[in-house]
Amino acid sequence: MTIEPAAVEVLKALVVGFAFAGLLASAFELFTAQRADFRLLQAGGLFAVASVPVVVFSAPFLILRNTVRGRRIEGRPIVFVMLASMIASIWSIFSGRVVLDLLQVLAP
Repeated sequence: MTIEPAAVEVLKALVVGFAFAGLLASAFELFTAQRADFRLLQAGGLFAVASVPVVVFSAPFLILRNTVRGRRIEGRPIVFVMLASMIASIWSIFSGRVVLDLLQVLAP
């Protein structure tokens, strides 16, 4: 059984995207002592503008965290969890691709 190189690249982008999202959200929580969330954009002003990259790149982690929490606490249907996981995975592939491309440009 062989795996196409394109499939390996997509899988690598997915994994890097989720890992970077978790790392960024955790680092934000460590340095600011507040939870990373989509509500950061509602703060207004310079803080909201500065938090856009954090929210964009940590979105897959935030989506999955909120989805699992909503399933556990509110008992949301499993279909909602599956759809949210698919959205987070696609978002993770795109953000992981950006991170991988950035690493490739920065590496000598």
